[in-house]
Amino acid sequence: MARRQEWRDKIEVDLKGADYQKKMVWRTNEGFSMEPFYLKEDVDKLPLVNALPGEFPYVRGNKAADNEWYVRQDIKCECPKEANAKALDILNKGVTSLGFCIPSEKVSAEYIEQLLEGIYVDCVELNFCTCQCKSLELAQILVAYFQKKGADAQKIEGSISFDPLEKMLMKGKDTTEALKNAKALVETFAAYPKFRPVAVNAYKLTNAGAYSYQDLGYALAWGNEYLAELTEAGVAPELAAQSIKFNLGINGVYFMEIAKLRAARMLWAQIVSQYTACKESAKMHVCAFTTTYNQTLFDSYVNMLRSQTETMSAALGGVESIVVTPFDEPYEVPTEFAERIARNQQLLLKDECHFDRMVDVAGGSYFIEELTTALAGQAWKLFLAVEEEGGFLAAAKAGSVQNTINETNKTRHANADKRKEFLLGTNQFPNFTEKSEGKEPVECCCKNSCGCESEIPAIKTSRLASDFEALRLKTEKAAKVPVAFMLTIGNLAMRQARAQFSCNFLAAAGYQVIDNLGFKTVEEGVDAALAASADIVVICSSDDEYAEYAIPAFKYLNGRALYVVAGAPACTEDLKAAGIENFIHVRSNQLETLKEYNAKLGI
Repeated sequence: MARRQEWRDKIEVDLKGADYQKKMVWRTNEGFSMEPFYLKEDVDKLPLVNALPGEFPYVRGNKAADNEWYVRQDIKCECPKEANAKALDILNKGVTSLGFCIPSEKVSAEYIEQLLEGIYVDCVELNFCTCQCKSLELAQILVAYFQKKGADAQKIEGSISFDPLEKMLMKGKDTTEALKNAKALVETFAAYPKFRPVAVNAYKLTNAGAYSYQDLGYALAWGNEYLAELTEAGVAPELAAQSIKFNLGINGVYFMEIAKLRAARMLWAQIVSQYTACKESAKMHVCAFTTTYNQTLFDSYVNMLRSQTETMSAALGGVESIVVTPFDEPYEVPTEFAERIARNQQLLLKDECHFDRMVDVAGGSYFIEELTTALAGQAWKLFLAVEEEGGFLAAAKAGSVQNTINETNKTRHANADKRKEFLLGTNQFPNFTEKSEGKEPVECCCKNSCGCESEIPAIKTSRLASDFEALRLKTEKAAKVPVAFMLTIGNLAMRQARAQFSCNFLAAAGYQVIDNLGFKTVEEGVDAALAASADIVVICSSDDEYAEYAIPAFKYLNGRALYVVAGAPACTEDLKAAGIENFIHVRSNQLETLKEYNAKLGI
């Protein structure tokens, strides 16, 4: 068997002198680095590498026989009859789990009767969301309904999204008083072991841009807060633990998210074991939500690719149910077509890829075992830091959780601005000819519903693409959409490469870009640009040739269009001395540069 140094030597040869650390080592956002390869000796030392599926601490999943999960679709319920008709329809199209979002003022026994008419409640997973102050009343109505229907309490599966801490995080409202209902809520469903009335809605952190270790570390602290509150109120720890449902977000870092779910179960089992010796109660029950954070308004069909890899991560990570966000959610109420595609994304993984038949296929992978352990370590550090603050409730009241997530979101937006974080179709490889066709972003409303000033900080949610979309929509609405013309000249390879880079760079603002095969003289190129009514002329050549071409082209253009040099040549200072101000290259802040160009063009 080849040893580590032999593999390293072979890689060094293939790199041809390039730096191993820069080219091959993955420096994660989670604060640790991953090597390009691992060996059996690396995982042999890990403590849980020989754990089996279905066994404590559940790193390999709660199930041993298969990887079955519920295909869930959520329904906003304004009219109970319409919601009921939709539920019955989608149950015939592959959905096995329903999520009902019920307005607080409509919570009543009559409403539930109409909503669940014709639905066999012990055959379908049922999930409910309403105002926190109405959750207990809803719970009592549901139990009465289940008893009236004679349903088997052992078979009823589902949840109520009772999560006062979510409201505290997202709306800045102190919801400490609502926590007092948790004990009564849990005891209402004490005879229903598979119905979980307390939620940890950590997917909201994912949708706000949180890194994977933050999702996980905060979710653990969040769940532990509820566990402590319930047990201190007199609820048996076994009942308290089995009453909590984790709704976790899944982002686009494929392997990291598989590892996150494996680490989540492992760490939660360790937390619960401090309350009770019952290993069955230590199982973490997870519904995965694909994130909205990386979804885009432009080139929105790419959202299906994003959510598909996220769904794969969730399925391979061993969750119990999945909600796939429809591709059009950033700009409209999802259409029937978008919802059908979202359902079919899961059905494809089941019926064609057979992901539901394979238990923890990641188990034994040297890379993923190492990734699981490393991620668990970082998440645990965050969990302990929250506990040092006095627990999740205290941290939320102090605003430290919110401030951390907001700072991460700010950092990720800054990275997207500089193209350090790519969004296909937005800041990288945009569709040059796409128009919004009236689409406008749907704003996330995270404000206090009563209009009062927030008592504590709130998480500010904004999709990663939102700033670029605002810029592009502004350009599209201008009296004249700017035309960017590529003045390609000189070295063939360099002018083509720089023209492609510049087209992608400028099209992100919605500019019309015109590429060219090349010109013999700069005068010929400038004349062609003006004939095309160009507002921006980008000279594309090699670094060496800019000393020859850039200044003559600038002078010949004579201010008749915005002049840009593609690249950062050694002669940059000489070009600036001649009056050239605009340069675009890989180190440019793309968003700020495009905003500046819009301002210069009067947009």
